[in-house]
Amino acid sequence: MLMRTDPFRELDRLTQQLMGPGTWSKPSAMPMDAYREGDQFVVAFDIPGVSADAIDIDVERNMLTVKAERRPVAKADDVQMELSERPLGVFSRQIVLADTLDTEHIEAGYDAGVLTLRIPIAERAKPRKISIGVGTGHKEISG
Repeated sequence: MLMRTDPFRELDRLTQQLMGPGTWSKPSAMPMDAYREGDQFVVAFDIPGVSADAIDIDVERNMLTVKAERRPVAKADDVQMELSERPLGVFSRQIVLADTLDTEHIEAGYDAGVLTLRIPIAERAKPRKISIGVGTGHKEISG
């Protein structure tokens, strides 16, 4: 038998039960981190317990959509569930990507329940030097 001492977890569990699991038409949100690392924009999604084949990643124009489905694990007939806190169903997140990102070259990796997307910064968005022609000589200005 398991003992529970955190009343907020119990409230979260009850809320999840009332709202029901996420469905493809009404998915639950998934937590994420987003940051820039050098010449890449990195987005990491927490989706533990989801197999890689149950993850769907789409990009349409500048809208990135990630959907994942956590399915129930098949149990034997004689198993009696004592506690069930791990949410099942569909999880989804949409992000509007800036025009400065190269959505044609997104790399995706999945390890230890974390989906990591690496999106390169577009060449047109990187700083560059522009040379100015004055008379017969050229002078370079950093910009």
